[in-house]
Amino acid sequence: QVQLVESGGGLVQAGGSLRLSCAASGSIFSINVCGWYRQAPGKQRELVASITSGGSTRYADSVKGRFTISRDNAKNTVYLQMNSLKGEDTAAYYCNAEVWKPGGGDYWGQGTQVTVSS
Repeated sequence: QVQLVESGGGLVQAGGSLRLSCAASGSIFSINVCGWYRQAPGKQRELVASITSGGSTRYADSVKGRFTISRDNAKNTVYLQMNSLKGEDTAAYYCNAEVWKPGGGDYWGQGTQVTVSS
């Protein structure tokens, strides 16, 4: 089992920055991929960025060059640094952890709201 707790959301003006944090606990050494997803009202949840246990990263085209995913293994925390925020970045952001071994699965945090005002 993996538990995820997000923090760092809030209200920011367009062009501003926020850093989201995702603190993991439980069977953290079994995590293969950590990702940030977002869901805006009336839209499907979409992948924003992910990072593998090997350090490989992946980004949605809409955030490339603006967002950076990173992790601090000592703190069991994954971060999403969001710069040059736009109104279309407004959404609930969710942390996700994938465990690929038999008996593993997908784990989700409770979400944190990001609102970008123009």
